[in-house]
Amino acid sequence: MPPTAEFSHEDYEIDTREVLFQGSFLRLARYSIKHRLFNGNWSPIFKCEVLERKSAVAILPYDPLLDRVILIKQFRPGALSDPQSPWLLEIPAGVIEENENLEKVAYREMIEEIGYKPSLLHPISEFFVSPGAANEYLHLYCGKVDARTIEGVHGIKNENEDIYALNLPAEEAFAKLYSGQIKTVPAIVALMWLQIHRKELQAKWEK
Repeated sequence: MPPTAEFSHEDYEIDTREVLFQGSFLRLARYSIKHRLFNGNWSPIFKCEVLERKSAVAILPYDPLLDRVILIKQFRPGALSDPQSPWLLEIPAGVIEENENLEKVAYREMIEEIGYKPSLLHPISEFFVSPGAANEYLHLYCGKVDARTIEGVHGIKNENEDIYALNLPAEEAFAKLYSGQIKTVPAIVALMWLQIHRKELQAKWEK
């Protein structure tokens, strides 16, 4: 029989977990762990580091009447190695705090980062961002907006946010995506989804 891929939480064992670093927004833990193999045996115990942080919500703001999207640009220290610039084109996003539901996070982050609360939210997908090294889990939405008044600088100053909202025709945003100007996973996934489902979403939201 071919090996099965139907593994569960019963198919691994954590021997030890050690916190190496605890910061304000994340921690680094080292695991000693073993797991079931596809041949039915168990792996030897091995060590791996996992960057642990809260799950998050990201939203692509979209105006179905004007066919425009809102992207944001901000400085990202994790992108210092980018050959062009560490100021990246992204979509609004934020972590889920204790006792917050996903919609509340989406509304909060949209207001903070583009100055606008979406009138409707449409779920796109949810996924691990980089599970080879981090446990971050992302819930991705498209948010209905009226793009006529959205632009300019936003963000929370005491969180060192300096965020510029770009108001773009959808086709221009797609062009930036395929020319390699957009390099963050949530924005890439959201724009690809919108390009496929734009007509369907317009028909739903224009009612």
